[in-house]
Amino acid sequence: MSKVSELKKKPAKTLAIDYCAYTTLTNKEIANKVGVSVESVNKWRQDPNFIDAVYDKYMLKFGLELPNILDAVVREAVSGNMVAARLALEHSGKLVKNINITVDSPFEKFLKAVPDAEEVEEGEVIDVGSFEHLPERKPQEASKVYKKNQVATKEAIKKAERNAKQKVWYQWRQRAKKVGVEPLTSKRPTPAQRQAWEAKIIEAEELANSH
Repeated sequence: MSKVSELKKKPAKTLAIDYCAYTTLTNKEIANKVGVSVESVNKWRQDPNFIDAVYDKYMLKFGLELPNILDAVVREAVSGNMVAARLALEHSGKLVKNINITVDSPFEKFLKAVPDAEEVEEGEVIDVGSFEHLPERKPQEASKVYKKNQVATKEAIKKAERNAKQKVWYQWRQRAKKVGVEPLTSKRPTPAQRQAWEAKIIEAEELANSH
């Protein structure tokens, strides 16, 4: 099993990975959301395995956005933006660069040095293809795809949050059971009730370890 896979098994880190990949939250904001210290988040973001996991998550998001990016490039190209046209043609493989390299013999070099001698020019030949094959601009369809991708990204974050919270909750219940602390009776305890319960578990663990 890879180190990245092992890292993703830890709920707080898993949630932090999603926040780093999908949002622009600060380390402090991420720490508050996943329930760890800012120092922990700072340390994670310096860990190569954590960085790789964030990159993998971000590339999933990037893959969803790529069709929208290409569609925007094509729209700009059709409207007359030559930079966008070049990018679109390069991406589609329609733009081919051919560079002619001439190797002169000593006699040919002599001819070039003589005034009025025939000049041999070196240049770049570019096949720009044709604009006839560019996809038709469909702003309404592109907007629907963009909104669909945005919804998919938000749902992915919510799902990751739910899974991480469930895993953390399960771990606390297991710890409570191990030291003989009664589970919370309420399925949705208040923050104060949850904090008091967790403190009781920690106290029981410290007492058990002291013997």
